[in-house]
Amino acid sequence: MTAPHLGIALFTSGQSRAIDRRAIDELGVPGFELMTRAAAAAFAMSRRRWPGARRLRVVCGAGNNGGDGYLVARDAIASGLSVDLVALDLPKGGDAARAREAFEGLGGAVRPFADWSVLPPADLIVDAIYGTGLSRAPEGDAAGAIEAINASGLPVLALDVPSGLSADTGACPGVAVQAAATASFIVHKRGLHTHRAGMAGEVELFDLDLPRSILEAPDARLLEPAALPRRPRDSHKGNNGHVLAIGGDHGTGGAVRMAAEAALRTGAGLVSVATREENVLAMNAARPELMAHGVDGPQALQPMLDKASVLALGPGLGLAAWGHALWTTALDAGLPTVLDADGLNLLHAEPRRLPARIVLTPHPGEAGRLLGVPTADVQGDRFAAGREMAKRYGAVVVLKGNGSLIVSPQGEVAVCPWGNPGMASGGMGDTLTGIIAALMGQGCDAYEAACLGVGLHARAADVAARAGERGLLAGDLLDPLRRLVNGLEA
Repeated sequence: MTAPHLGIALFTSGQSRAIDRRAIDELGVPGFELMTRAAAAAFAMSRRRWPGARRLRVVCGAGNNGGDGYLVARDAIASGLSVDLVALDLPKGGDAARAREAFEGLGGAVRPFADWSVLPPADLIVDAIYGTGLSRAPEGDAAGAIEAINASGLPVLALDVPSGLSADTGACPGVAVQAAATASFIVHKRGLHTHRAGMAGEVELFDLDLPRSILEAPDARLLEPAALPRRPRDSHKGNNGHVLAIGGDHGTGGAVRMAAEAALRTGAGLVSVATREENVLAMNAARPELMAHGVDGPQALQPMLDKASVLALGPGLGLAAWGHALWTTALDAGLPTVLDADGLNLLHAEPRRLPARIVLTPHPGEAGRLLGVPTADVQGDRFAAGREMAKRYGAVVVLKGNGSLIVSPQGEVAVCPWGNPGMASGGMGDTLTGIIAALMGQGCDAYEAACLGVGLHARAADVAARAGERGLLAGDLLDPLRRLVNGLEA
């Protein structure tokens, strides 16, 4: 097996613990040595990020994550810093107890959480309450400490995982620490990169000088920046795909136009639009490069399907008879398809066989309907939901949201590390549909097109958001999208 690139490899908490165990059992690295290396890396990170911090408050649980915290506190005392250490419970033995003894051996004092209100001022808090194993809501003093940490207004450095955040899913079943930064050890945990992953702040990974040989195949990976290769000089529009965007019922012509225009900006050779007649004049005036046609039903759609190489089906399609008839006819054509928005809602209402090359792009609510579960269950484990949906529908699935997931029918998962809150506005999903369709038209397979398309879409949004996240429009992505597709934007 080729050793995974640590910068993009994502692991479950179970895999992480197994790697720790192999380091101890197979390499002979003592657990306390790993704890010492982790603490040294985290303390050095704290000095780089907060060089003016002279007073640390370290909050420790009873497990090995707490042991890391005791050793961070020891290193801080050894460096001449002031440390207040709050222990929610004392270690019962093992490496964590040894770490506590090392801290106390340098004169450190352990205080109970009950002393929180009388502690002296601090400059930085180190969160060492829970590690990777937490799968429930924090309770008792742990919950109280997390709330007190968040209410302090101080920057927080989390060790491995912010306490309360699931290392596996990125969900927070209860209260969770809002960290400014997280020192993650040995491997990236997948939950720090999707859903509520913003709780981790900026994540730095430290491999603790362990060899790649102890790693296993990762559960998922992060996307890396990519652009399309340069076109040959004799390229022509017929080489680059003919996207047919279908949608735009009464009052929603903008949705299908955004999908179609995004397909153009991503490099599709030709883009046609099948929409309501009332939308055609506006599209021709605003974007004459689109070949917009008014269609009143399947018979008018069929000649357009005969010329298309890939479909963008669903933006503004509606759920009434017109949209349903076009949806059925389009899927019957068996063309490579990106199915979004009302196209997904119609699939929920009327399950059916799908084309072999298809990408579904649900947000969590749509995914919940298609899986027959509440939205909260989808968000509770996005990896499981994405894999189940891809398997059930035999499709590539893009589960949208913070840290969008791209899932193949075989269970391969990529996670998008880009994007910003400004993307929470109408039309963003429509542009993504057009982008992925254009990439399929230019020769990418469904999974490749979805990975590249999600990355380009989110990176374009980040470029556009340099002018501010609030007020970001889907149309603002088109100029940076064109530059990114051509490798002209860092």
